[in-house]
Amino acid sequence: MVTDQQVRRLFKLTQTERNFGIAAMKAGMDEKTARKYRRKGKLPSELVREHTWRTREDSFEDVWDGIKSMLEINPGLEARTLFEDLQQRLPGRFTDGQLRTLQRRIKQWRATEGPPKEVFFAQTHKPGELCQSDFTHMNKLGITINSIPFDHMIYHFVLTYSNWETGTVCFSESFESLSQGLQNALWELGGVPVKHQTDCLTTAVNKATHPEEFTRRYKDLVDYYGVIPCRTNPDSPHENGDVEQRNYRFKKAVDQTLMLRGSRDFNDRAEYDYFLSKLFAQLNAGRKKRFLEEQAILRRLPNRRIDSCKKQNIKVGPSSTIRVNHNAYSVDSRLIGESIQIRLYMERLEIWYGQKKIDTLPRQRGEGKHKINYRHLIDSLIRKPGAFENYRYRDAMFPTSRFRIAYDHLKKRYSAQSAAARYLDILNLAAKESEMAVDNALRILINKNKDICKEQVRQFMQSKTSVFKAEDIHIPEVDLTCYDRLLEEMIPC
Repeated sequence: MVTDQQVRRLFKLTQTERNFGIAAMKAGMDEKTARKYRRKGKLPSELVREHTWRTREDSFEDVWDGIKSMLEINPGLEARTLFEDLQQRLPGRFTDGQLRTLQRRIKQWRATEGPPKEVFFAQTHKPGELCQSDFTHMNKLGITINSIPFDHMIYHFVLTYSNWETGTVCFSESFESLSQGLQNALWELGGVPVKHQTDCLTTAVNKATHPEEFTRRYKDLVDYYGVIPCRTNPDSPHENGDVEQRNYRFKKAVDQTLMLRGSRDFNDRAEYDYFLSKLFAQLNAGRKKRFLEEQAILRRLPNRRIDSCKKQNIKVGPSSTIRVNHNAYSVDSRLIGESIQIRLYMERLEIWYGQKKIDTLPRQRGEGKHKINYRHLIDSLIRKPGAFENYRYRDAMFPTSRFRIAYDHLKKRYSAQSAAARYLDILNLAAKESEMAVDNALRILINKNKDICKEQVRQFMQSKTSVFKAEDIHIPEVDLTCYDRLLEEMIPC
């Protein structure tokens, strides 16, 4: 097959060679072929005839009008769906191998006659003008703390001009997470951009039927920092494109760094937070030039941060519990009947009474959970042991597995009320003296198969008997010579 390069060489040689046959030979082609190209004066690629005719009969010709009308009514129909419909209506006519033919024809129709597609318009970003934020789930990365799965999210903040980014660990898309994450980012940034854009977060954006576009709490937050709030249109994640793309790239960077690290397990939360801060610093290292342009024109921060919490006044009920965001928490029984203020933060809630903070509790994630402290209720339970057996939150009355074993042991020996009374005496020791000491005493009693009672527990607590540790256990070396002898017997001499 003659190439364009050969013909170009032939045209050049005809200018220098007196004999045309020699020119054709030097160009690597037959003289007759060379004369054809000299006569036409065109390259082989220019002589190729464009293939516009069909080489085989169109199997979908007589059904195409029906397919086309269906596509015009509902352009979202897939070729496979239409093909399966044809096979049902016309059994035996179309084989599975013809699906690709229909897919090509529908693809061509969409490109030439189908509905117009949405156009994305590239935007020009100006320094210091816009920042975007979003929540992204990290569960698929398999991160653990002390070998326990750490299910969490990252509040991700990005400057659209320089792509400078940072993030805060959180556990839900709550307003407290949004407030703390945004404030963390602004104070780390050292200034305030003109606009802040999110998607349609329910904690920031009201429903379309609401007269105000943004929630009151979110509007108060951005007004305090002097930021103009913006939001994307519903179901339009591309409008928050910078942070959406950074979400993907950030999680990929975390995954790659964890691979290099050789482990996805961290000793504690502080070690994981340090890991993230170091990674963000590495990602931002190549953006210094554009970041400095932004930093130079950012507006000043206010004098101090505002509390990232939700305040709520609640009256403590007779059960010495309160309900906050659909979760139950116990409080000191002294507060029954009193009005207290709850300050709900991203990871904790504070209990205030008389303008004084009197307790801090870890915030429960999700709904329908409970956090009951047996120390809040033990005094009343001792006076009413009959209420223990069917108490709604009885599982919270067993601080460790040893306490549960002790209660089950007592139930086998005594009636339900007597067993409850005896167990609550042991639990009272843990509340008033030391939970760890009681737990150690119960462990010794269980290991020695001794009777469990308050007097025995107190006796072991006072004697301070040491508890067996894992390193005290001696495992003798396994003798494998018996296996060697077995193999020798099986192998024939």
